[in-house]
Amino acid sequence: MKVAAPFLAPLLRSDTQGRILAEVFHDPEREHSVTSLADHATTSLPTAARELDRAEAAQIVTSRRVGNTRLVKADTSNPLYSALRDIVMATYGPPAVVLGELGELPGIEHLYLFGSWAARYHGEAGRAPNDIDVLVIGTPDRDQVYEAGERAEKRLRLPVQVTIRSAEQWARIDDPFVAEVRRRPLVSLWRETGP
Repeated sequence: MKVAAPFLAPLLRSDTQGRILAEVFHDPEREHSVTSLADHATTSLPTAARELDRAEAAQIVTSRRVGNTRLVKADTSNPLYSALRDIVMATYGPPAVVLGELGELPGIEHLYLFGSWAARYHGEAGRAPNDIDVLVIGTPDRDQVYEAGERAEKRLRLPVQVTIRSAEQWARIDDPFVAEVRRRPLVSLWRETGP
């Protein structure tokens, strides 16, 4: 079965490939099990293994075995690593990077990505996103949030626009901003173990 090219990065084979590579490239020295990468990409173990076999054949990742577990990490010695990492992180990296920078800040009840990036992530056709829209729900320290947004922007090499709303504001469906954001695709970044 032929899979349509992903809207976020048409150069890649699939959204699954993009999600797997973003997780690997997010922390290039960290080793990942094939199972954890399949879970992250919301795909089957055989599909994740095939994507990783292709990536290893192309020298994008390396792997080693520990017992029955295959551990995978980025192959930073590949001359194209930096360029490929930039493409993957700008297209599929925002969830991991934004969650990594903002996820532990006190006072945040929920994090979302919205706007054009979220629309492409959900398969809506359109122009490539030129920024990442982040919605913070809660009452965090604004300076900490904006500093974290700047760090995410540097890592993604794309502008990161952060909007903060309290839980009460987010519950107001008569607010034009809230109504528009809720009407469009959202990507929830929160973990069950989050604050």
